[in-house]
Amino acid sequence: MTVLRIVPNLPTRDPAALARFYAQIFDLEVEFDMGWIAFLGGPPQPRAQLQVATEGGSGTELPALTIAVDDLDAALARLRATGAEPVYGPVTEPWGVRRFYLRDPDGNLVNVAAHSDAR
Repeated sequence: MTVLRIVPNLPTRDPAALARFYAQIFDLEVEFDMGWIAFLGGPPQPRAQLQVATEGGSGTELPALTIAVDDLDAALARLRATGAEPVYGPVTEPWGVRRFYLRDPDGNLVNVAAHSDAR
């Protein structure tokens, strides 16, 4: 058996609105909207990945998901353009990842991360 993908499901009262939030910040496309669930997509990923942890690192709360980006400053600017601010960071962690946390409009904690050699 081969795992083809792992997809997080974030709880929300308004899937279309939350999908627009993520699309605006991360250049994702709403690929399918059934009313009760919306699917967002981006560029194909080279592998499936699942993380399990007791915390988010540096003593932080465990985020619901991590979104890796190539330009953290651009993601941060897009977040701020929505009127929101990060709830943690931006910070370069001791393990070499630059990141910030955001809380989406439905309260889900999201880790937005880039390798420290990325912008």
